[in-house]
Amino acid sequence: MVSLHTICTLINYKRHIGYVGRKAIGLGMAKGRISFLGYLGLAAVVAVGGYAVWPKHKDDKPKAAAQTVPVTVAQVSKADFPVYLTGLGTVQGFNTVTVRTRVDGQIDTINFKEGQFVNKGDLIAQIDPRPFQAALDQAIAKKNQDEAGLGNAKLDLQRSTKLGEFATKQTVDTQTTNVQQITAQLAADDAAIFNARTQLDYASIRAPISGVTGIRQVDVGNIVNAATQTGIVTIAQIEPISVIFTAPETQLPEIKQALSQHELKVTALTTDGRKVLSDGTLSLINNQVDTTSGTIRLKAEFANKDHALWPGLSVSTRLLVNTVKDAVVIPDDAIQHSPKGLFVYAVGDGNKAELREVKVGQSTEGRTLVESGLKLGEHVITSGQYRVQPGSLLTTTVASSGQTSVKAD
Repeated sequence: MVSLHTICTLINYKRHIGYVGRKAIGLGMAKGRISFLGYLGLAAVVAVGGYAVWPKHKDDKPKAAAQTVPVTVAQVSKADFPVYLTGLGTVQGFNTVTVRTRVDGQIDTINFKEGQFVNKGDLIAQIDPRPFQAALDQAIAKKNQDEAGLGNAKLDLQRSTKLGEFATKQTVDTQTTNVQQITAQLAADDAAIFNARTQLDYASIRAPISGVTGIRQVDVGNIVNAATQTGIVTIAQIEPISVIFTAPETQLPEIKQALSQHELKVTALTTDGRKVLSDGTLSLINNQVDTTSGTIRLKAEFANKDHALWPGLSVSTRLLVNTVKDAVVIPDDAIQHSPKGLFVYAVGDGNKAELREVKVGQSTEGRTLVESGLKLGEHVITSGQYRVQPGSLLTTTVASSGQTSVKAD
């Protein structure tokens, strides 16, 4: 409560200042212009009036609460960590064959559809077999003729032998030689029959391997010959199938050591690495390093029962060379970069952010192996780091469970 005396004193003070201001203005105006003294008096009047009407309030605004930063965190965990060597590769047929004719003739039929899966021994095309059948029949007839001649020569030899001393030695020797010649001729006839039958078989062109046919190169009615390099069709074996990929030569000792201990698993993925296509095993390390690129070629074999891999397809590869037991791992999203190196934000005492410099190993499948800088059970920030500074108060949400921890006071 303001006393009456105080009010009167304030009124008199305002009156006094107002009087002084008016006098100063009057003096300034006396010469027909506003002087500096006039301005000063006017400013005094305005100031006093403003002070009188300015509301007097106590600064009762509460102090602002400390700002917290919402972040998502994950726990530093222990797990078996696979060590992969990644690369790029190309799928190729386990075996690829260009089917060509081995005899000359006209194609009567084509017995496959382009892109069809054929089994070994399936008929691919048929060449007019009549000339080859005729040659076979001729060879068989020749053998029959020689067999008849051999029978007659043997009878003559028997007769000469029975005559004893009445037959000259020359006659017996001649008959013996005749039997031997015809016997040899029969062997030649067998060979001629075998050759003729083989040529007849070649007229039926069959698949040498099981696989998928490509685009047909020859149509029905065309004349083909064995000297032509153009094939009828190409067959690629896709069950199993191979992937050729490369690795830096510096990794060769590690690969060889791992391969000597156990079978190495190879995973084929799409080129963006997002989808697994097939799993296989390493089957070959090439016998020399490519000196121009400093890489070693590797070959992996895949069962490919679902035909996910196709000859010529480009893929990404992951070669599993080792598995680190009980490794310390964190999500990749927790890793941050700075001019000094890699670091993470860990949740410290009182839910405050702590900057931790870390040393990491390989990263795979969204996880990174931590070699130093973190301990098991600690929590690291995986989302929201852009608003965090060392010492920032945090409101944390655990990424795996979605539970929110209690905020520090």
